[in-house]
Amino acid sequence: MSRLDSFINRMSAQRDMLNHIRDHCELPPEGTILEIGLGNGRTFNHIRENFPHRRIVAFDRQLGAHKSSIPDDGNLVLGEIDRAGKPFMTGEAAFVHADIGTGYPEKDAVTLTWLPSMVAAMLLPGGYTLSGLPLDNAQLQPLPVLPHIEPDRYFFYRKIL
Repeated sequence: MSRLDSFINRMSAQRDMLNHIRDHCELPPEGTILEIGLGNGRTFNHIRENFPHRRIVAFDRQLGAHKSSIPDDGNLVLGEIDRAGKPFMTGEAAFVHADIGTGYPEKDAVTLTWLPSMVAAMLLPGGYTLSGLPLDNAQLQPLPVLPHIEPDRYFFYRKIL
């Protein structure tokens, strides 16, 4: 599969799963949404449109988002995410989206030493997470992705109550 087709499949899976969460999952009534990996802001923009009454905090190493997709003041956290995310490990997020995989197994292996525990600590009990990397953590219950999404393309979890 070409890299272009792989990218399109990943973006389609991401959009379809975000829409599935919006339409079929009952997020805890309180709690923020955390976007780990703002990038150019396309996913942040989609989340903002689909969850307009939630506070959305985005994290990234540096700001590179399109000007229409930059979070409001106080809702953008810049820096190395493994450190910058620590103040948000308070169990107060209703939903966490983490798409910070690089496609390089050795780099992603380093990310996976801290990302699963960080996400689990960020979530409220009953909160959901969607990730481009597998999050192996005893507090996160794996949920099925939509049937048309390739296995291991995207990962879906709910924090155990």
